[in-house]
Amino acid sequence: MARLSLHRSALILVSALLSGVGLPITAIADISEPVATQHYRLSIDVVADNLSHPWSLAFLADGRMLVSERSGRLLVVDEGQTRVLDGMPDVSARGQGGLFDIALHPKFGDGEHDWLYFSWARPVDQGDATSLSRVRFDGHQLGTMEHLFTQNQPADSSRHYGGRLLWLDDDTLLMSIGERGDRDRAQDPSDHAGSLVHLDENGHPLPAALAGAAAGIHSIGHRNPQGLALAEDGSLWSTEHGPRTGDELNLIDPGANYGWPEVSHGREYVTFLPVGESSAPGMQDPVHIFEGRFAPSGLTEVSSPLFSDWQGDLLAGGLSSEQLVRLDLHDQQVEQQEVVLDGEVGRIRDVRLGPDGAIYLLTDEATGKLLRLAPISME
Repeated sequence: MARLSLHRSALILVSALLSGVGLPITAIADISEPVATQHYRLSIDVVADNLSHPWSLAFLADGRMLVSERSGRLLVVDEGQTRVLDGMPDVSARGQGGLFDIALHPKFGDGEHDWLYFSWARPVDQGDATSLSRVRFDGHQLGTMEHLFTQNQPADSSRHYGGRLLWLDDDTLLMSIGERGDRDRAQDPSDHAGSLVHLDENGHPLPAALAGAAAGIHSIGHRNPQGLALAEDGSLWSTEHGPRTGDELNLIDPGANYGWPEVSHGREYVTFLPVGESSAPGMQDPVHIFEGRFAPSGLTEVSSPLFSDWQGDLLAGGLSSEQLVRLDLHDQQVEQQEVVLDGEVGRIRDVRLGPDGAIYLLTDEATGKLLRLAPISME
């Protein structure tokens, strides 16, 4: 592919410097014409390509990036070139299983906390289980690995693993776990399936937020949450897959029950009949229902000076919809939804705000891409 033009590189560099953010990460090509949105014209640039079903992205301080692939590979991306890091465990890469999210310790770089955390489908005798591990990383190669947490009841299903990770402000960690295709498990507080679990930095489950629940349970009644974001005001947000339609944005409260499968806005795949009730006492209603079959994965809050008109909004990626959606939030309610991308780049698996203030996406394809979105000057 051709290198990014000198003129485009200069525009991006000047934009980043004027905005007070870090230097941009090198792109190797344009993917399309600029995309017009309500407030901006956005460039879409390829940072890396030929990725095999990438799942998650993490940024290193020197401008390199880490990318997980569902097959189990962990890659370093450096100026468009990728290198596989040896030493990752063998994942259960069947169906929707595999290597999922990656997240550097919040104090990564101080020597003591140079851990890379990752969620994965860990093979066990009864099938596999959503698990959390961490590995030492010196910036060049992987070192000591520790397996920290595994959901308490595995499954022989290859669906609905969840697997999204999110650091909280107190250096504790949330991990989403899907109900593994067995709906009733999401309403069993003794079962980690269909829940968000709360762990300390060493992977130990924190006290459950529900009386009588399994250690670590933060909330229950989830189908397959694959987007987690912590807003600057401290609110915690999640996107999760409904069945046929009914994909949700939820405001997460500790101890809350989000209803699945007793409460849902989705429909059965074959009969198209409603699943459960639309609302019920004691169960938390979603803040927003996405239109159609959105299939959410990846969620971030916009806090970059490059996107001053989007401050505090959420960006949600969609898989089967191939959409990137902006949710305009006010008082923790969605006032407006804007479809930013609609098929231009393919299935969107992860959405991140980069250290340069730009938006980064991973596309879930056999030849997936790492993309960078940034505003360009109006003409």
